Amino acid sequence: MDANLIKDVAIKTKIKERQIEEVLKMLDEGNTIPFIARYRKEVTGGLDEEQIQAIHQEWSYSVNLQERKEAVIRLIAEKDMLTPELEKQINDATKLVEVEDLYRPFKEKKKTKATEAIKNGLEPLADWILTFPTEGTIEEEAEKYLNENVKTTKDAIEGAGFIIAERISDNADYRKALREEMYNSGSLVSKAKKEARELDPKGVYDQYYDYSELVKNAPHHRVLAINRAEKQKVVTVKVELDTEIMQDFLEAKIITNNESYVNSYVKEFIADSIKRLIYPSIEREIRSMLTESAEEGAILIFAVNLENLLLQAPLKDKVVLGVDPAFRTGCKLTVVNELGTVLEKDVIYPHEKFIGEQDYERRIPDAMKTVVQLIKKYNVDIIAIGNGTASRETEAFIAETIKDYKLDVKYAIIDESGASVYSASELARAEFPDYSVEERSAVSIARRLQDPLSELVKIDPKSIGVGQYQHDVNEKKLSDQLDFVVMKAVNSVGVNVNTASVPLLNYVSGIDKTVAKNIVDYREKNGPFKNRQQLLKVPRLGEKAFEQSAGFLRILDGDEPLDMTSIHPESYETTKEILRQANLGEDAIGKPSTKLWIELMDRRELKEKVNVDSYTFNDILDAIVQPLRDPRDEFDAPQLRGDILKLEDLEIGMELEGTVRNVVDFGAFVDCGLEQDGLVHISEMSTRFVKDPNEFVSVGDIIKVWVLDVNKSKGKISLTMIPPSKR
Repeated sequence: MDANLIKDVAIKTKIKERQIEEVLKMLDEGNTIPFIARYRKEVTGGLDEEQIQAIHQEWSYSVNLQERKEAVIRLIAEKDMLTPELEKQINDATKLVEVEDLYRPFKEKKKTKATEAIKNGLEPLADWILTFPTEGTIEEEAEKYLNENVKTTKDAIEGAGFIIAERISDNADYRKALREEMYNSGSLVSKAKKEARELDPKGVYDQYYDYSELVKNAPHHRVLAINRAEKQKVVTVKVELDTEIMQDFLEAKIITNNESYVNSYVKEFIADSIKRLIYPSIEREIRSMLTESAEEGAILIFAVNLENLLLQAPLKDKVVLGVDPAFRTGCKLTVVNELGTVLEKDVIYPHEKFIGEQDYERRIPDAMKTVVQLIKKYNVDIIAIGNGTASRETEAFIAETIKDYKLDVKYAIIDESGASVYSASELARAEFPDYSVEERSAVSIARRLQDPLSELVKIDPKSIGVGQYQHDVNEKKLSDQLDFVVMKAVNSVGVNVNTASVPLLNYVSGIDKTVAKNIVDYREKNGPFKNRQQLLKVPRLGEKAFEQSAGFLRILDGDEPLDMTSIHPESYETTKEILRQANLGEDAIGKPSTKLWIELMDRRELKEKVNVDSYTFNDILDAIVQPLRDPRDEFDAPQLRGDILKLEDLEIGMELEGTVRNVVDFGAFVDCGLEQDGLVHISEMSTRFVKDPNEFVSVGDIIKVWVLDVNKSKGKISLTMIPPSKR
């Protein structure tokens, strides 16, 4: 490993070089990020998944940067134009754009005005002009270069000017300074096109019809919104900077003799370089830089929201009635038991009256009776209602049913983003071949309430609507980051190998799609796994895959008690020695008395006796005390309701409780049981300045809010998290 690259990564990540070396070595050996984070803490010094991923990403960037530096140095050397100073500049560059700036003058260029002028023999004239002479005249010198392609002195001077303009544009120092100036002092400006109203009839982009903001202040969501408006040809976008600033800067750098008679010409050449070459090029770079930064911000927001959504607290041991709402086609109902197994399905029509229908009034009571019968027949604990089309009307119907029949049951509104994607997927068809798409959706909605993680992993993360402009960002970067988030969530929770689906197993450390399917096939053929060692009998699950995955795969009712814990099989002997030292059997795992013993014991003495590192020792003790600990239990449970709230019920200052559905740059959308989610603007999250909404709220949080404003005509609700007493 290159020591200099390691040093670069250490500076960027603020992680020690030794830790970085160890992480890279383990990654190179085929270890996964979750495995390293969980089971190699003693080697990494306790680095978490985010830090390990950051090391991997920065190392990849540094390696690519180094390879490009070497290629550029080689290409310039081949032209016999490499100087020690230039080589040092290239090696000292910390960004790819800096390397490309330095390489720019040496690139093979396509046909340009400057290359044509050089071809016509005008480069010596350009060199002479840049000596800033004070004797003779430029016309006299230009006459020396007239030929069949250069007919007049004016043509010669113009051609020399093209060469000088390109040299100025190719100068790395000038470009860097002007790029920084445009970023710090330039404005991002958008103007409506003539056909804007036709292309944007709803006025989605109204605020960008005449918009201007300093480039350095433009927030991510506005950059992406402007990009989208430009792509849809609603607005024109440019970066504006007074060219006099650029002109003055370049004149000060280039003109070395204020007495020279060529200065007026050089100033024209500089102006041409700015207008024709530098400004358009740097403007593109700034736009690209803004977009890249905005995309990274959007991806980060999506990733944080997705992780919080995946780690929502499950409702364990509950029988759930799932409802996929609809008007014309009816509401599909499915009852699933505590394990997610479907017990019964049905359909009700509590909403629209059909043309020619005579018994509309009877349908609502019949629909109520169907719901009540299912609830009583299967002792349903909770009703899960999807938040799609007809959701609020269905919620009103369910609330009325609960009230009229005095049912001891609550309901929850479930975000069904991506449910339709799953329902139409090959996986859903294989699981429920005889079900309609809507019936599969009802199952998915019920299961999302029971165990969000297990159900959501069946869907492409990009289809889960908790992002901000996720369709406008780099798809590969988004997919890579979201896959990492899902993998992190799945492995932090752990997976019951005897109930997990193929998609869930596929995210387990060390397991790919083929092995995941082989695990399920083996389970169906041979019955439930009795112990972790049995996993080695699964086709294509070899020793390395077993090492990487075993600690994350749990067996709850097997013949080895430690298999239900997060303790890795490689630490079983150490664990058993700890239990022996305490005169405890393996049946003591998880008992209250064991917890008391661990609280009273001398940890240092015991650790020395079993000869194990502190990280592994503490993790083992935690697992002995809480073998089935689920990190999701620390999050808010889903918000349960028994009645409906209407827009007309709202009053300014009214206190509400709601579930955070999405967090974006400018605030958070909160579901308070109304038809439309309310917006808590970032300025309404605290009395102090808020830079990042994620500091205050996360997807799935249940928070207290107050009504700030209600726009009934547009169905918009503004909320605040600041109590009236503190406003």
